[in-house]
Amino acid sequence: MNGAQLHLMLNHLPVMGALFSLLLLGWALVRRSPELLKTALVVVVLVGLTSVPAYLTGEPAEQVIEHLPGVDEAYISEHESLGKFALTSGVTLSLVAAVALGIGLRSPKGLLIGAALVWLLNALVFGVMGYTAHSGGMIRHPEIRSGAVQAPAEQSGGERELHED
Repeated sequence: MNGAQLHLMLNHLPVMGALFSLLLLGWALVRRSPELLKTALVVVVLVGLTSVPAYLTGEPAEQVIEHLPGVDEAYISEHESLGKFALTSGVTLSLVAAVALGIGLRSPKGLLIGAALVWLLNALVFGVMGYTAHSGGMIRHPEIRSGAVQAPAEQSGGERELHED
């Protein structure tokens, strides 16, 4: 397995994990269950930390693909910059969730308020992770870049009839 394969395998964890933890924490807030809130906060801590291996495998992935045809260094640079921000966002989310969990172990009201704040931060981090993943996809997928050439429109019905004769 090379660096690109490892990065492609791991980079889905922070994106999908952020979505999952956002939904789980949202459900826990609706239910107002202390046990579920604590569990969800632990999940958020773990999910935020998945940004570390995703980021650390980025450089080895770059070494594998940077000289391939069709790879533009500008897309790699943008993704790398966003990756640093995503790493910082993920680790910050983990720290805030851990603090909220610590406060929540002492105070039921603090648990609810902390979880609500973590939910808001998690929503932002999910957006950061998604946008970072999108920028990574643009490196090897020209079809998702703005200004990509569109497939020709389907022929109109009248033209189709002329060709069918």
